[in-house]
Amino acid sequence: MSEWEKNLLDIAPYVAGEQPDNDKIIKLNANENPYPPSPMVEKALAELDAKELKKYPDANGTPLVKLLAEKHGIGTENVFVGNGSDDVLALSFRAFFNSDKPILYPDITYSFYPVWCDLLKIPYKLCPVDENFKIDPKDYYAENGGVVIANPNAPTSICEGKEFILDILEHNKDCVVIVDEAYVDFGTYSAVELISKYENLLVTQTFSKSRSLAGMRVGMAFGSEKLISCLKAVKDSYNSYPLDTAAQTAACAAIEDEVYFMRTVMRVKQTRDDTAQSLRELGFKVLESGTNFLFASHPDFSAEQIFSYLRENGIFVRYFKKPRIDNFLRITVGTDEQMKLMCELLTKLIIK
Repeated sequence: MSEWEKNLLDIAPYVAGEQPDNDKIIKLNANENPYPPSPMVEKALAELDAKELKKYPDANGTPLVKLLAEKHGIGTENVFVGNGSDDVLALSFRAFFNSDKPILYPDITYSFYPVWCDLLKIPYKLCPVDENFKIDPKDYYAENGGVVIANPNAPTSICEGKEFILDILEHNKDCVVIVDEAYVDFGTYSAVELISKYENLLVTQTFSKSRSLAGMRVGMAFGSEKLISCLKAVKDSYNSYPLDTAAQTAACAAIEDEVYFMRTVMRVKQTRDDTAQSLRELGFKVLESGTNFLFASHPDFSAEQIFSYLRENGIFVRYFKKPRIDNFLRITVGTDEQMKLMCELLTKLIIK
């Protein structure tokens, strides 16, 4: 190996769900919303003057920040926007985790966390979830350099309530606590209301799931003025590229159509619950979900076997070949028709 090759970054990247190039594939592997964005988003983008794209976008996403602040009843100084919650989280790891002490997060959670830790040389310690994939707050009482909790957790779909979050915060007042709420709109307590009491709390969210804007990459963070100011400083020195003009336009329109948002979320939740019941009737173990996906396993068929069978029949779901979860599938909630077709295929496999 040459000297220059030795200096290349050696890192295991995050692996996203496969993106098929066949539009006949039913894609249930990336936790995307099966429904289109609000008609107001379509209208706003259609009316966007292309001549305006010659200008750089608003560096701080001011109109979007104002709408988000109004929606949550907080100040604009408590809101940060970025290119998807992944961008916001990556900047947060860079801004807040600079201690020699390890940050703590669950051993089964969003698999981008260790990627950022390795990339930024952040020490970390995994806290094992229990046999039911639940997070024990007591595991986070130890001295640390930061805490990251996804609520609801992914890929397990399990959500926790206010008392759980308060427990974590009360035992971690000397570090930054990040609560990653990518799926919060599908039925989970949001910790945004706690940022006024806990200056060390940062809550991140996204419009990729519940607002059907995965293609626009709109993410946000809510926190104390001190945390948000630090986040902005890191963005402006480490990654100065703001949310683009089209994304800001779409996001503002999405916020303004609360009726469509609520209706879509309710449709996804109803389909999720109906599908969970259908899967249980087929013998699946399905964890209680607070997300737009289901985490399921079957006692008689391996996850890999079911994954391959569905794939051969034109349905993509997510299979993680990892310890402790290698017999579970993560199934995105699609339309009623898509989920019915999946269950019919599974019935043919299981009931012979």
